[in-house]
Formats: sequence, structure tokens, C-alpha cells
Amino acid sequence: MSKFTALTDELHAYMVDHGARQDEVLRRVQAETEAMGDVAVMQIAPDQGAFMTLLAQLIGARDAIELGTFTGYSAICIARALEPGGRLVCCEISEEYAETAARNFEDAGVAGRVEIRIGPALDTLKALPERELFDLAFIDADKTNYPGYYEQCLVRLRPGGVILVDNVLAAGRLLDAGSVPDDQRENVEAIMELNDRIREDERVDVAMVGIADGLTIARKR
Repeated sequence: MSKFTALTDELHAYMVDHGARQDEVLRRVQAETEAMGDVAVMQIAPDQGAFMTLLAQLIGARDAIELGTFTGYSAICIARALEPGGRLVCCEISEEYAETAARNFEDAGVAGRVEIRIGPALDTLKALPERELFDLAFIDADKTNYPGYYEQCLVRLRPGGVILVDNVLAAGRLLDAGSVPDDQRENVEAIMELNDRIREDERVDVAMVGIADGLTIARKR
């Protein structure tokens, strides 16, 4: 007997309504991002944001890093959860998105604890000292670099710290990799590679949860 409850659109709407508290700022960021069209798929869902906020609070996160900030919804969710004096480093390759995110941070009251670094996220990571800098890392940038992001984040995470990896279900395409469109093949292959790597990685404890497009939680031992 399956323990899995398939989410219809109606059931998912109920879950978001009852389990994801959005204030005016988050609702506005969500609505304005959705109005951008197809690119809005890069924004996390409200239920995922609520989950990430609670998780960051539960581990007592003070210092965090995010790879792929877009318009800032996920960063707001993380930054609000940080302990007093905490900071969030946001890695974003697009100056336009970074400017939008910065305005949203001001509106959300978290600008003072967020530092935006513009450029390729892998370059930003490699420029950081290889020591325990962060309690939480959220990986949601270009998928082809996922394996590299994971390794670079792990060496900069404290024991007991958590890496969150987004889109680990690849919209279901990883179940039939042979039918993946050519323009998505490298993305799906990179996600599959990282999923396999984390499953066997004895450096972390892991759980993959079926929220949004799949979220892996890897806790550094």
C-alpha cells in the first residue's frame, strides 16, 4: 500500500493556503515574478519557501549562502530565519535580477543582512576561504554546475550544517533520460549525477522530499 498522496491542483492549493504563510511582500514578489512569463519557473513555490524558513530556524542558521537568487523570494525566506547578526550571501549572475532582488530585500526588511555578489556562482564560491563559513547553503542556479556547487558548498559548511538542492526531480525527466529535449539534456544529466553522488556520500545524511520540483536536504556529518 502506497504511503504517497498524489497532489491534485486543488489539494496543493489547500496545502499552500494552510501551510505557507505569505505576507504582503512575498505575495507581491510572487505575483510580479509570475507576470514575467516563462522565466518565472525559476522562482521557488510558497510552500517550499515556508519549509526553508522553518528549516533554517530549526538548525539555528546564522550564516547562509544562496546560489541563484533571481528576484529574491527564496533569499527573503532564508534571511528572515537567520539568527541575530546573521548574513546571507546571494550569488546571482544577472545584474538585472540582482537589482530587482535588492529592491525586494529592502521592502522585506532584510537588506541589512544580505550581500549580493554578481557573477558566476562557482567563481564566487571558489574565491571564498575553504573553511567552515556557513550553516546553510541553497543551490538553485544553473543545473550543469550542480555537482561542482555541491562540492564547493560542502567544504565551506560547518558540521551539522545543511545543503538544500532544488529541482532534484528535474520535472520528472530523469525517469526517461532518453526522451529529454536536447536543450535540457545536460541539465538533467547533471542533476542525475548529483542525485547519485549524494545518495552514496558518507559525508552527509540525506533526505529527498517531494516538495515543488524535489528538494534534497543534505546534512554534513
